[in-house]
Amino acid sequence: MEIKKAKAALEAILFAMGGSVSLAVLAEALEQDKETTEKLLHSLMDEYVAAGRGIRLIELEGSFQMCSSPDLYDYLIRVASQPKKYVLTDVLLETLSIVAYKQPITKTEIEQIRGVNSDHAVSRLAEFGLIEEVGRLNAPGRPIQFGTTEAFLRHFGIGSLEELPEIGPEQIEELKQEAEEEIQLKLEI
Repeated sequence: MEIKKAKAALEAILFAMGGSVSLAVLAEALEQDKETTEKLLHSLMDEYVAAGRGIRLIELEGSFQMCSSPDLYDYLIRVASQPKKYVLTDVLLETLSIVAYKQPITKTEIEQIRGVNSDHAVSRLAEFGLIEEVGRLNAPGRPIQFGTTEAFLRHFGIGSLEELPEIGPEQIEELKQEAEEEIQLKLEI
């Protein structure tokens, strides 16, 4: 298959699917190997950026998706009704970060880390599509295990979980101090 036609086929597939499509599925559709298909996709990515196009291809943990260019969002909301924006409170961000770094994780494990009931936070994050059920723990009651979603990756602008920032010893110590101060304040009240 010629390069121009292969790129056109990739665009058509990604446009029609709307969501992300794995590299393996794209390679199979083109009847090409994964390496060749990935090179074509990255070439398309570069072409869109270089030409200042209104669409982009993004990579999300080995899958690819077509999306609008983030710098053109203001133009989009002039035409479409403003998309529903959800607010990530400190509690939701705290819970989400625990899931992101510790996944797969159960709600009970989240609550042990946070020290408080996390029913509301977990259900809101699932409602927002940032976390999802990824399996069940092989233990009594078979509790649900949660992990992050592709929407999480898109929302935070990262391609994979390996791109999450490292938490160093200084940050851990800082977090411990904050937690101890919070506990002191609660005891004083």
